[in-house]
Amino acid sequence: MPAPQGPWLARLAFAIIGTIALALGIVGAFVPLLPTVPLVLLAAACFAKASTRLENWLLKHPRFGPVILDWRERGAISRKGKTAATLGMAVGFGVFLYTATPPLWLAGFIAAIFLLILAYILSRPS
Repeated sequence: MPAPQGPWLARLAFAIIGTIALALGIVGAFVPLLPTVPLVLLAAACFAKASTRLENWLLKHPRFGPVILDWRERGAISRKGKTAATLGMAVGFGVFLYTATPPLWLAGFIAAIFLLILAYILSRPS
């Protein structure tokens, strides 16, 4: 893989964004409704543009590396990931309905968005 090139300021910005995304992804592993995998994938994409060393470290990470490689190679989401996403969205929607008591049109709009996202997630190979 070629080394990242470009202005140093752009590489620094990608490294900072990647670090923030990774930190939020790690927090998301412990906090419900904060998505871990999309943030780790964002971190990997940023690190690929910022630093070969950071990208390689993340790709070789025992927890995050396989998820990133599965996504890059096959666009795959594990069954465990699909289950977690489905449950997380269901719980999140339930909390939204209970705490916000939104008007019917807003609840329907949010449900439609969640269903579209869920359809995409479930359509990915495992």
